Amino acid sequence: MGIVKSQSFKNTITTYVGFGIGAINTLFLYTNFMSDTYYGLVGFILSTANIMMPLMAFGTQNTLIKFYSSYKTRNSINSFLTLMIFLPLLLIVPIGLIGYYFFDLISDLLSQKNPIIKDYIWLIYISAIAFAYFEIFYAWTKVQMQSVFGNIMKEVFHRVGVMILLFCLYFELLTVTEFIYGVVGVYLLRMMLMKLYAYYIRRPVIRFDRLPNTKEVLKYTSLIIIAGSIANIILEIDKFMIGEYIKIENVAYYAVAIYIASVISVPARSMHQITNPITAKLLNERNMSGLKELYQKSSLNLFIIGGLIFLLIGLNLHELYRIIPPEFRGGLSIVFLIGLAKLYDDLMGNNNAILFNSKYYRVVLILGVLLAVLAIVLNMLLIPEYQIYGAAYATFLAVFLYNSAKLIYVKYKLDLQPFTMHTVKTAILIAVMFVLFYYWDFPFHPIINITLKSLIIVGLYVYVVYRSNLSDDISSIIKKLLKLS
Repeated sequence: MGIVKSQSFKNTITTYVGFGIGAINTLFLYTNFMSDTYYGLVGFILSTANIMMPLMAFGTQNTLIKFYSSYKTRNSINSFLTLMIFLPLLLIVPIGLIGYYFFDLISDLLSQKNPIIKDYIWLIYISAIAFAYFEIFYAWTKVQMQSVFGNIMKEVFHRVGVMILLFCLYFELLTVTEFIYGVVGVYLLRMMLMKLYAYYIRRPVIRFDRLPNTKEVLKYTSLIIIAGSIANIILEIDKFMIGEYIKIENVAYYAVAIYIASVISVPARSMHQITNPITAKLLNERNMSGLKELYQKSSLNLFIIGGLIFLLIGLNLHELYRIIPPEFRGGLSIVFLIGLAKLYDDLMGNNNAILFNSKYYRVVLILGVLLAVLAIVLNMLLIPEYQIYGAAYATFLAVFLYNSAKLIYVKYKLDLQPFTMHTVKTAILIAVMFVLFYYWDFPFHPIINITLKSLIIVGLYVYVVYRSNLSDDISSIIKKLLKLS
């Protein structure tokens, strides 16, 4: 776990810096510098682009990680990387042509409920390409065990860019239309910088030699499109369908609640950048004991860290909502529901990496398709009835069922499960602290209340984790921090 611990720690720090900047953008700048309608429009464009991203990437970001370590010669590696660069064009080009010739039909269909969407439909396509190639070039660096710079670009760069654009909008240096174009421009620039760094780490040599396992690679990448689409549908379909069924400003209200809850997933996002290629390597080497250790340690460490973040959010939520505009304050139950879903994601450890890099990925894809369809149906039924709360119910149910199915499948096929007695102890600690602190508030300004309560929660939680030695990895980090102080 040495390289995992080192790069995960660095990635976690940069990810939290990014989320901190994003929190300022989401909770304060967007809500005060831009109308709710245009804020919702930005969320709709980016969420729809994220849904399209796996299709545009042709699954190559996952294929690159799965197969890279299996090639041993310079020529085979170069031919494989060449294939990964050009393969996405097989879908990007025809999708672009379809969009060009049927633009009016597509834009009319998507803008029936909210006409403001129509003039910006083409930005969804451009954004999806930028997202896709960014992930491909990021995967290019991950397989070289270099994930830190890519994580900075993924989590920090675009948020700083958007913050600058928001201040330009506030000081009337940009119109709102120019701002929206600028946001897409930031993502394009991010993709280009990631490309330059990836080529710096390993310069591409264009070779079109036939690979010995070309058929297997193409079969995998074709199917993994579905896997990526499933994950993104479950994550993003709610915001897309809110924009289709109710007024688009509701996307903005929902986005604020979702963003608060998504902070819980930061450790998982950081750790997965490095555990994914390591998991693929362990599977290629058939090292099941190493895989079991990685599975259980990643699950426990993420659950401990994610549990602390869940407590900090849940126990300070009432105070946090007092310092944002009133129209955004209706999302308390949404934050709790999505927060629990994110905590379940943390508990999964590197389960996704195990499944998508193993020979069993096909069955999981079929299961995932069924659950993605369920997510869409639930959103269709619940959003018209319960508005943004219906979207949260649908997302929670879909994530719960999807994660449970994946846990059961890995246990059944590989006889691996991520839980230990320390997992149970951590769950008890989280539950006890939630009950203990939920009704405890200070009679001061919300920011002072949040600060004081957070310090007490962190101090007590870290003390119990350290004294109980729930995780060797986390205890060693705490020891190092104590020595530095």
